[in-house]
Formats: sequence, structure tokens, C-alpha cells
Amino acid sequence: MTTGGIERSPEHEELASTVRRFAREEVAPVIAGYYERGEFPYPLIEAMGAMGLFGLPVPVEDGGMGGDYVALCIALEELARVDSSVAITLEAGVGLGAMPLFRFGTADQRARWLPDLCAGRTLAAFGLTEPGGGSDAGATRTTAARDGATWVINGSKAFITNSGTAITAFVTVTAVTGRSGGGRPEISSIIVPAGTPGFTVAPGYSKVGWTASDTHELAFDDCRVPAENLLGEEGRGYAQFLSTLDEGRVAIAALSVGLAQGCIDESVRYLGERQAFGRSLGEFQALAFKAADMEARTHVARLACYDAARRLDAGLPFKREAAIAKLVSSDAAMLNAREATQIFGGYGFMNETPVGRFYRDAKILEIGEGTSEVQRMLIARQLGIGVGRRSPGATGRS
Repeated sequence: MTTGGIERSPEHEELASTVRRFAREEVAPVIAGYYERGEFPYPLIEAMGAMGLFGLPVPVEDGGMGGDYVALCIALEELARVDSSVAITLEAGVGLGAMPLFRFGTADQRARWLPDLCAGRTLAAFGLTEPGGGSDAGATRTTAARDGATWVINGSKAFITNSGTAITAFVTVTAVTGRSGGGRPEISSIIVPAGTPGFTVAPGYSKVGWTASDTHELAFDDCRVPAENLLGEEGRGYAQFLSTLDEGRVAIAALSVGLAQGCIDESVRYLGERQAFGRSLGEFQALAFKAADMEARTHVARLACYDAARRLDAGLPFKREAAIAKLVSSDAAMLNAREATQIFGGYGFMNETPVGRFYRDAKILEIGEGTSEVQRMLIARQLGIGVGRRSPGATGRS
């Protein structure tokens, strides 16, 4: 079946319908209250876990649903049509929490952590971004030194999603664990369980948007974890997180497409209901053209997103496609949110309408998981042009 220009299997269509119904019937009626209170929506996350959404792309033998990345993108798009806080909780829980463990973890690590992550009983975070690092994720200052059978971690991380909830099980931290022969830092990834002595979670940020998601700064002061908490190969953490970010950009693109579509949904409804000068707003060409442009850019963004997702699932190179999808989708989300707010006029500036929330949530999509400038750098490098030798990371949220 073709939906929005995308060929979907019957299973994918059923998933989309199920998540769409959940978003409209369970999330939409209550999410504004969570935003106003700045609370994490535990009941909604529990329900999403029971639906199997946190295990969509993970094999059944590891506790997942045995689906693919396209399925995850479908779920993210449908959730973000209604709300981005629950969508980003899913995206980070899977893409930054479970997937690095699935991709690089040992059999024992996967057996210990993955079943609960896939069931949504626990969440995990990925500690990459640092207060002074921004897009230069290769300039990691957090260190981890071996002391017998333990790693001793010192440093800090910033803007880390899902890192301080009551169900957060661990944070995977990138840290410098040595130096190469040329003196360049060797970065490794290490699992730090919640509650480990020396691991401090700062109070949550006061954010412009995503106010019902969980985001914290983290500090590590002589934090000791067992040596077997190393995730993947020692010194390969940089390569691992670049791979993680490539996948994450596809997922953020899907979330962006969902927000862009949500802006269309709300705008079309409002244009049909609202009257001015004796006519519905949709009869005014200037406003109808805004809606048409919103639809066109969302259609293009969706095609880019699912092209990247299908290449990922097929084991084909997708770095360029992921960067393109993330760039055009986040642009579409931001532009659509602005136009939807304009269509709603004064009501668009009120928190009682979803478009006001969409507007506040959209901006971070141009920052997190690699800024729009970073995506352009990556695309240029794929063309064989551009400057800089080190692959940039993810300013804003990881």
C-alpha cells in the first residue's frame, strides 16, 4: 500500500494505524498538562512499552519485536504528529539507549539490559555532548582510566535525554581512555548504571520546548564501574558513536516529518472551521498557498526519511541519505511550525493550541543529532568537497 508516496507493507500500515490511534486517543488529551507542569509522562511511556514500541527494531531473541528501522520511523512520525516529547523519549530510548547496546554489546550485556529496555520498563541514555564541546564531539574531555578491574571516570556531559528519569537504568558515556602513537585521543564507550557512586544527575533543564521530556547535565567524579562495562572495543568509541548518530539522524528525520505533518493536520482543520469576512479561511488564497507549501515540503521530507531508513535496513551505505533526510526534514518542521502559527494568528501564540507547542518543539530539530550546519558539512564531504578532517558530532542533545 502507498501512503504519502511511501510503499508500506500491511504490517507497517497496521503499526501506523495503531500508533496513530494511541497518539490521538491517549496522548493528545493529556500532553498539554504535562507540558504546563514540566512533568515526565510515565503512564504514556509505560503504555508505549506495553505496545512494544521500544523494541521495534531489535530482534526477538534479544527481547525486541523483530521489526526494522522503517517501523521505528513510522511510530516516531505518528507520535510526533501529536507530540514531540513522547516521540523523542522513544527515539532516544531506542536509538541512543538500546541500539548501541544491541550493535556493540556483549552477549552478557545484551541479556542483562536489552529485555527491559525493549519492554519500556527501563530507559537508557547516551552521554556524548559536553558543556564545552558542542558540535566538536571528537574533543571529548571526559576521561576513563583503568584501575585494576574498574574504570574510573571523570568529566561531565550536557543535554542528555532520558538520563534522569525514575526508570533510567544506565547512561553510555564516551570518554578518553588513552592516546594513540601520534598523541590523538582514543575514545571508548562505557556503561554507567544509574545510582553509581560518583555519578551525579543535575536538576532538569528549563527548556523552550520538549518540556515533557527528560534532559539533564551529568557529572562524573571518580566514578567507578566494572571493567566489563566497556561497550564494544576499547578505543573504538568514536567510530561507534558516529554510527549511532547516522542511525539517529534517520529517526530524528522521522520525528521531524511527524511534527511537520501535525502542523498540516491542525492548519487544515482550522482553515476549514474558522470564518473571516463571511468565508472560511481556507478560501483565502494566501492561506491556502501556505498549506500547499507545507504539504509539498513535508512530502519531500518524508521521501528522504524513508529512503534513508530503507537503505539502513538493507545494509546499504546511508550516511549521505541520513544527513539529507535530517536536514530537509528539520527544515520542513521548523517552516511548517512557523506557518501554522501564522495561520492560527493570535491563537497560535497560545499554549492551549497544539501549534504553539509545535513551534516551541521544532527549533531543537535543527540542532540535536547534529546541527543543520553539520549536515551540510557531511553532505559536502560526500561530494568530495568541504573542509575539516574530523567528523563532527551532535550539538544540543545526545
